[in-house]
Amino acid sequence: MKLQSAILCILSAAAPLVATAQQPTLEKQWTSDTTLRVPESVYFDAKRNVLFVANIDGQPWGKDGQGFISQLSPAGKVTNLKWVEGLHAPKGMGVHGNNLYVADMDAIVVIDISKGAIVTRHEVSGASGLNDITVSPKGTVYVTDSRKKTVHSYENGKSTLLLDSANSGLKGPNGILFSQGQLLVLDGGAVNVAGKDNKLTKLVDVAKGTDGIEHVKGNEYVVSCWQGEVFYVDIKAGTAIKMLDTQGEKLQTADIGYDAQKRIVYIPTFFGNKVSAYQLKTAN
Repeated sequence: MKLQSAILCILSAAAPLVATAQQPTLEKQWTSDTTLRVPESVYFDAKRNVLFVANIDGQPWGKDGQGFISQLSPAGKVTNLKWVEGLHAPKGMGVHGNNLYVADMDAIVVIDISKGAIVTRHEVSGASGLNDITVSPKGTVYVTDSRKKTVHSYENGKSTLLLDSANSGLKGPNGILFSQGQLLVLDGGAVNVAGKDNKLTKLVDVAKGTDGIEHVKGNEYVVSCWQGEVFYVDIKAGTAIKMLDTQGEKLQTADIGYDAQKRIVYIPTFFGNKVSAYQLKTAN
């Protein structure tokens, strides 16, 4: 009887450890004021400790010159609402060196960060719906075109078509991320990888409206879906765990930003006109 009791005690002590194995979660830290105007994308610049926010300020695909870039502090204060103006419907962003690259309808806009001024507006041939941008460590810029169903690269002042619907089966690419030597593309509600032959291979299904993607560790990523959902995606395990759902509040979750050191996810709410920050918590 004593042996049975000892075994039961051990099992009882171990049970809570199994039951409370931590699932990835998001815990809200702050929400900015609502002076932003249709914020579509957030980029956290760790070097300068600042958040860049792309504001459409008009129709999502309107070529109206109303778009602008804001600066926010990591604590959520809007420090410069119209830091750089003169864009149309700016969306995804990426930084390399002193340049901020912005996807803006049919062009890649290059902003000198130290001057806070546009230095180049490179028109991408045939583009009409440039959406997200990522930059490789070597400085190659990659951009998706959701309308034309294409992916382009940009370097040394020249853009090149990499992927199109005819050769890759793209349905409407949005989020894009150069991660660990690979180019990941969000398309068709899934995370895909672009191979050396410029063909797409599906890695894991997520949900409709896949929008932003950020790397956490190893094969694990945070993926946002525009309609109001954010997932923790493990490519190796083939899983997508929902961490946030703001559809009931009618708040979108567009192109996210991420502070990798503090594990803070920054979410632009699009028509909600604000940015919210969430602490990402995982098992390890």
